[in-house]
Amino acid sequence: MKKIYAIIALSVAAVAFSQKPLDKVEPAFWWKGMKNPELQILVYGKDIAKNEIELSDGVQIKNIQKVENPNYVFVTVNTNEINVPKFKIIIKNGKKNIGSYTYELKQRNPNSANRESFTSKDVMYLIMPDRFANGDEKNDSSPNLTEKANRNLPNGRHGGDLRGIINNLDYIQNLGATSVWLTPVNEDNEKVYSYHGYAQTDLYKIDERYGTNEDYKELSQKLNRRNMKLVMDYVTNHWGVSHWMIKDLPTKDWIHWFKDGENGFRRSNYKTTTQFDTNASEIDKKLALDGWFDTTMPDINQKNPLILKYLTQNAIWWIEYAELGGFRVDTYPYNDKEAMAKWAKAITDEYPNFNIVGETWLYTAGQISAWQKDSKTGEAANYNSYLPSVMDFMLYGDLPKALKEKEGWDSGLVKIYNVFTSDFLYPNINNVMVFFENHDTERWNEIFNADPKAYKLGLTLISTVRGIPQIYYGSEIGMRGDKNKGGDADIRRDFPGGWKSDKQNAFDPSSQTAEQKEFYQFTRKLLNWRKGNEVIHTGKTKNFVPQNNVFVYFRYNEKESVMVVLNNDEKEQKLDLKHFAESLNGFTKGKDIISDKEFSMQNILTIPAKTSMVIELN
Repeated sequence: MKKIYAIIALSVAAVAFSQKPLDKVEPAFWWKGMKNPELQILVYGKDIAKNEIELSDGVQIKNIQKVENPNYVFVTVNTNEINVPKFKIIIKNGKKNIGSYTYELKQRNPNSANRESFTSKDVMYLIMPDRFANGDEKNDSSPNLTEKANRNLPNGRHGGDLRGIINNLDYIQNLGATSVWLTPVNEDNEKVYSYHGYAQTDLYKIDERYGTNEDYKELSQKLNRRNMKLVMDYVTNHWGVSHWMIKDLPTKDWIHWFKDGENGFRRSNYKTTTQFDTNASEIDKKLALDGWFDTTMPDINQKNPLILKYLTQNAIWWIEYAELGGFRVDTYPYNDKEAMAKWAKAITDEYPNFNIVGETWLYTAGQISAWQKDSKTGEAANYNSYLPSVMDFMLYGDLPKALKEKEGWDSGLVKIYNVFTSDFLYPNINNVMVFFENHDTERWNEIFNADPKAYKLGLTLISTVRGIPQIYYGSEIGMRGDKNKGGDADIRRDFPGGWKSDKQNAFDPSSQTAEQKEFYQFTRKLLNWRKGNEVIHTGKTKNFVPQNNVFVYFRYNEKESVMVVLNNDEKEQKLDLKHFAESLNGFTKGKDIISDKEFSMQNILTIPAKTSMVIELN
């Protein structure tokens, strides 16, 4: 790794610069008609601050901010006061023009501000693009980027790309998913292990090995035409060490720097519970928030107002440019929470319906709920995050344990019931993401040895409880992966059929094995049923304390009622329906949407071992 001390010292000798007076302008263009008309334009070039900057066509500069690095100037304008579609940023040395950039203010798409975003009506399909499908073999490697494709390396670049996702939208839609979350696809030009995308090196550019900005926009537009949404994985906490701004820092406090660490590095202690711990030591809080995730991921200082504005505008730029339907934000509690509240509020002020879900990797409802907008637990700490959605890591953590344990006072399915007893802590319980795995966790089908019964129980639960269900690519065909033995690469295996050389194409249901079909057909049936059921999207919940390894709950509204039964016992169970009379009142029959069987709802309901039922009552 390059010596970051030289970076902090802003040593020009450490970086090779173009002799052009203007190398970068970010954002490259903007839009008229934004609610916040203030636009901060980053202008970058060798010693650019030693020159004068003027704008053409009578456009007024509201503020010019120069920083300690003379290669940067931050120019602020009021877009409401600009009456031309284009103007020039002119670099002058005395009376001589030595460079210019034509800046464009585009017209927004109709109703852009009121765009729809993902909600509890959706099922989110999580894809790691490098491992899903290779639709364009020509971009597997790029002469402009360091790491080249090598599918034989578990942690290498395998060649999956945006075109591969576009080519398989029918598969995703037919499965029943309605929104697609991609792990980061912005440029990640680290030397190795760059496929995951979380060490980004250019926040305004799609990685060439995935495609182009235009390809990304095409994917979003094609999803929108299907009434589906593209969700961007946004990273505010850290950038890659090879990011062009990290190589030539605008200010010394652009990143968090530890004097006693090697090249400024000190690893986070990952104890983000210190954010709300009123008794936490200052050193522990500092290590949690300012420590780096890894040697290749410098920690960004969101307290710096120039950075916060940069991140806010970059997020809005992608929403507007790519017609996005939401954000998932990585490592949310590792950021400065006050700065992130401003970030989230600025975005939702521009787009009132826009949903942002934070990766709130904590394990109690009290801690997780504090991060959701208008949280009473957050208010108790004098904080409002303005973050619309959070991830239910409490449910994620307890669900596999519940299915593996024998029933006891606080074990077995009671664990799941206990998760839901804390729902009152969330200000918007329907806007919580529910899941049993993702790209960072052990594969569900590995935990349960690819047992379709366990998969069906888990998927039934997350598809019918409150919130937004998220599934991870490949689980719907029984894909496995052992994180403990094979590391992250093993839980991010290539989807079979995504590459021309693959022996089998699991994207084609007719080519799936019998084992894959059992997973796929169950998933497809359940998720497509969920699409049109408002009672699941926004209905109320009635829980019944688990008995005999059976958990029963009802989702209901004024028009409909659905009874969900999860039998985790090794034997069939007979339920005395009188016990559920308060929720069965007025209903005499029911149909299980999974088996298509009809039942009388008046006496005894028999449910087979290790089986779930989703019964529409009538």
